[in-house]
Amino acid sequence: MEKNLKWQVLPYKHADNGKTLIDYEHYQFGRKEIILYGLEAVGIVLFFAYFFYRSLWMVIPLMPVGVFVLKRKKKELSKKQQNTLKIQFKEAVLSISAGMRAGYSAENAFKEAYKDMVRMFGRQSLICRELAYLLGGMSNNIPIEKLLQSFGNRSGVEEIKEFGEIFEISKKNGGNIGQIIAQTVDIISRKLEVDREIETLISAKKLEQKIMNIVPFLILFYVDTTTKGFFDALYHNIAGNIIMTAGIAVYGIAICMEDKIMDIQV
Repeated sequence: MEKNLKWQVLPYKHADNGKTLIDYEHYQFGRKEIILYGLEAVGIVLFFAYFFYRSLWMVIPLMPVGVFVLKRKKKELSKKQQNTLKIQFKEAVLSISAGMRAGYSAENAFKEAYKDMVRMFGRQSLICRELAYLLGGMSNNIPIEKLLQSFGNRSGVEEIKEFGEIFEISKKNGGNIGQIIAQTVDIISRKLEVDREIETLISAKKLEQKIMNIVPFLILFYVDTTTKGFFDALYHNIAGNIIMTAGIAVYGIAICMEDKIMDIQV
């Protein structure tokens, strides 16, 4: 059964009529995004080829820069998608908890939660598509705990993984699922609140980061414009190419370090 579930997991952001599952840790661009971010990557490569080497022939050796830009964008969009899913999941679990307190079985509580999420986020929202998959699996006699495990593994969200594990353990051991879910909701809500506070605190720093990524180029452009020929010794010779390549490497390392510093996990 688990093998079949894994077989259906495809790394696509856009599910075909809700039938293709989403692997949230491996974001895939849609058609418009391929064009938009592809052009952005090409533009950056062209800019680097001119700015650092004054040669369009350097576009080919600089292709890894374009790949780096696209991978960074995928990581950024994947993180954004996971955060959206986390917020929607919290609302779904709140609804499930309310349903179970009202006397519904776990399966019926999930059905009611799906209706609530459709009203709240729309049928094409991430959580609605996941709940639709869960309901479809249950109608095919797949244990709900297995479906939740699959969801947690694909999501890459720690709270969803933990929820699936807790749900499975409590169901096997005959625990009070309603009470356990209520406690889980409380934990998830607190973690999301902390996430929100951290995001608010570092939002200004993220803006500063983006500005500082541009400042070196503005300074060098100003010097090059006001003092003609100042950087000519760095172009079209081996020593200059080595220095410029080292500059690109240091710039890339700095960006990677900034991303790691800003990625605060709760």
